[in-house]
Amino acid sequence: MVELAQSNINFGEGTQSKSMKHRIDVFDKENFLCKYTLIEGAMLDDKLDSIVYVVKFEPSSNGKCVIKSTSEYHTLGDFEINEGEIKSGKERAMGMYKVVAAHLLENPTLYA
Repeated sequence: MVELAQSNINFGEGTQSKSMKHRIDVFDKENFLCKYTLIEGAMLDDKLDSIVYVVKFEPSSNGKCVIKSTSEYHTLGDFEINEGEIKSGKERAMGMYKVVAAHLLENPTLYA
């Protein structure tokens, strides 16, 4: 298991966010698990302190994998997040995982 510090992501023109910063809490290569925390970015706005993500990749019988993820929202003050906002956040995260998975499948030697 590896513990890392931070990851910065910068986005191009025309995106909702210009950048975001994650803290990598746990990166467990043996168990295909990553726990990371969004600590800066427009997604947090003035309503959220952070969002903690736990993502686990499990092999499936068809040779692909199943992605299991949980998100823990840490709000500021009395703000309460609604189900629509949670669903929207999950859809964006799954979209990102699909893009990364497609890239890795197209370029299997890049990260071996």
